[in-house]
Amino acid sequence: MINYKEKVEQHKEQFINELFELLRIPSVSADPLYKSDVLKAAESIKNSLIKAGANQVEICQTLGYPIVYGEKIVDVSLPTVLVYGHYDVQPPDPLDLWTSPAFEPVIRDNKIYARGAADDKGQMFMHIKAFELMMKENNLPCNIKFMIEGEEEVGSSNLDQFLKTNKEKLKADCVLVSDTSMIGNETPSITTGLRGLSYVEVEVTGPNRDLHSGVYGGAVANPINVLCDMIASLQDEDNKINIPGFYDDVIELSTEERTLIAKAPFDLNAYKAALDINDIQGENSYSTVERTSIRPTLDVNGIWGGYTGEGAKTVLPSKAYAKISMRLVPNQHPEKITELFKKHFESIAPKSVKVKVTPHHGGFPAVTPIDSDEYKAASMAMEQTFGIPAIPSRSGGSIPIVASFEKILGLKTVLMGFGLDSDAIHSPNEHYGIFNYLKGIETIPYFYHNYAQLKNA
Repeated sequence: MINYKEKVEQHKEQFINELFELLRIPSVSADPLYKSDVLKAAESIKNSLIKAGANQVEICQTLGYPIVYGEKIVDVSLPTVLVYGHYDVQPPDPLDLWTSPAFEPVIRDNKIYARGAADDKGQMFMHIKAFELMMKENNLPCNIKFMIEGEEEVGSSNLDQFLKTNKEKLKADCVLVSDTSMIGNETPSITTGLRGLSYVEVEVTGPNRDLHSGVYGGAVANPINVLCDMIASLQDEDNKINIPGFYDDVIELSTEERTLIAKAPFDLNAYKAALDINDIQGENSYSTVERTSIRPTLDVNGIWGGYTGEGAKTVLPSKAYAKISMRLVPNQHPEKITELFKKHFESIAPKSVKVKVTPHHGGFPAVTPIDSDEYKAASMAMEQTFGIPAIPSRSGGSIPIVASFEKILGLKTVLMGFGLDSDAIHSPNEHYGIFNYLKGIETIPYFYHNYAQLKNA
């Protein structure tokens, strides 16, 4: 077996510099102002796949941003792995909280700081570089197909149709994704569960225009005050969600399953110190790890209205807005939860205001088995490069496409991520450890070799 640790060490400067080139492209899918940059990133991924040795590389158009597809079929009798990732990134705001510019990658403390460094350019690019190494060594034990999209950060609304239209092109034995995290660099883990998502925007309207708060205050409902009261009522004193029917489909884990979760290393004091908080908060009777993995949540992601500029303006606003996300657990249906939220939110609005609820994107939760060949191959690969067995763990995040892979393509997904929860994804100063980036490139080839052996056993 080729020593991939040595090969990665030989090419590490090249691998880091090439990732920097990709990170410099501000491929923000949520903002139309970045459209040309998103398309530039797609072109960059296409060129990287060609350089690595893929053939039939193409940029596939969708109703939104394109999907980059490439493949290398070495032998139709060998198993085929479909690699999924995304080249779009979250907006960099707030810009003033970045220590260095979001799209000018730098290395500090052996970490790469840039928007997209961990989510998902760095993790996705590991697969292209690992593939490139295997091709250079003429040591590709499986067929590989790449599907890299540009709309993951805005809900992947065009991906399901692409899967349905291209079932034959995407035919494979499993899906391999690196868009998740590990417990720690000394504690490798593989994600076996993801939460789903229901994301909505709410609008509360009071008077037909902004009013003078001295003339009208106390007589006319203030939409911001009303919105805050409505949001506060969505959770009770035990931090349970107060939406009728919200928990109806939630599957309670057994004592044995919760005991397994509790075995994962977790230092509560270190957790609080890293976030600079004095205490934690969450649903009663559940641990912090459980609250962020096996329990549903409701969070306000943004709230605005009225005057927010410099100085004072005594205004009673006409409108107030909020963006709200609900993380879902297995058996909860995102469309059902969205409808339950809408019905409840409208029902608790006082007559003094009008309420509008606009659904955005959502996604199904997913659980992956740990007895499959793909999971075993990933677990073995982690142990080969980290020196200790990987721990199965559930993630609090959402990757809606995982459920679609199973529903549309009939494929199970293995979530072999190399990020850390401390990587500040979606936040200022997002970063990705150089150790993690290079360790991923080193580990991925072993996954393919293990998978080929297991499938042919």
